[in-house]
Amino acid sequence: MISLIKHFQRERLRSLWIFFIALSGILISCSNEYEGEVFEEDKAYNLEVPANFPALAFDRDKNPVTVNGVALGKKLFYEGRLSRNNTISCGFCHIQEYAFTHHGHPVSHGIDDKLGIRNAPPIQNMAFLRNYTWDGVSHNLDERSLVPITTDFEMDSSLPEVVSKLSKDANYKKLFKAAYGDDNITGERILKALSQFMVTMISSDSKYDKMKKGKASFTNEESQGMALFQTRCASCHSGELFTDESYRNTGMYYNASYDDRGRYRVTLDWKDNMKFRVPSLRNVEYTAPYMHDGRFSSLEAVLGFYSDNVEDQANLDPLLKQNGHIGIPMSALEKQYIIAFLKTLSDPQFITNKQFAE
Repeated sequence: MISLIKHFQRERLRSLWIFFIALSGILISCSNEYEGEVFEEDKAYNLEVPANFPALAFDRDKNPVTVNGVALGKKLFYEGRLSRNNTISCGFCHIQEYAFTHHGHPVSHGIDDKLGIRNAPPIQNMAFLRNYTWDGVSHNLDERSLVPITTDFEMDSSLPEVVSKLSKDANYKKLFKAAYGDDNITGERILKALSQFMVTMISSDSKYDKMKKGKASFTNEESQGMALFQTRCASCHSGELFTDESYRNTGMYYNASYDDRGRYRVTLDWKDNMKFRVPSLRNVEYTAPYMHDGRFSSLEAVLGFYSDNVEDQANLDPLLKQNGHIGIPMSALEKQYIIAFLKTLSDPQFITNKQFAE
């Protein structure tokens, strides 16, 4: 009987020992866990660069892209505390299902529902671009987010104010420590983490991309549309990003409602009046309304403008002034074909990828 009692005691002690070992493992794991993500020792983020894309323009030596840095940047991208009244995040004006544009608004709405002066451009393939925004005032992605954070009709805050708010949050201290080695929260680290996240937002899985790889075939309409696009549109919307990143006057009337003269706002050179940056056409199906001020609600309206409504301004781009014709001659059927091709640039995986979702 005594030996039997001792046996049960040993078994009880053994069970308790196993329980404490398991519990300690759980506690160790939880110490590195935040909102479902486990932060192990940081490592380089595997940025998959599509073979047909241009070389990276983003400087990874100045801002190494890491797994924990990207996770922090994603958290900050959807963080309302970047704004004065804690209501406006980057994701408020850059909505994933619309290729990170502000769908339904001609120009963006910011804090206190204030109107901006421009249509929010998509956030995609930023790592390959040399400059940003409609007028090209920004050419450093690590500094780009400073503008919306501090602009009075966007977030209307400041980096010191944002740092003060986040520094009071123990979870953010953990995130910054995981990304940077210590829990010091600074404006520079906030901006660099945001750009790390944006660098990962690569869109390269459209039907067009699959066709180029021999994994999909175009319909007759799409093929004819691509041929027309190459002769009518590709001079500006060139390369695999479908933009040459130039600034051009395309004959749009000046919209006094927003007092925006494009590149002229940066250079103060009247030759740049009404010149705007050529946007990428990837995911263009999702990013209505179109142009710098969202004046066109559909692709049909955009092509209608180029065929019939281009203004012959003093510095109109020469490409829109050829053979005695202002604009781009296109029949109704040709427009239909071109739009069919443009829709092959849509990347459904990009706008549903949980990697980029809040």
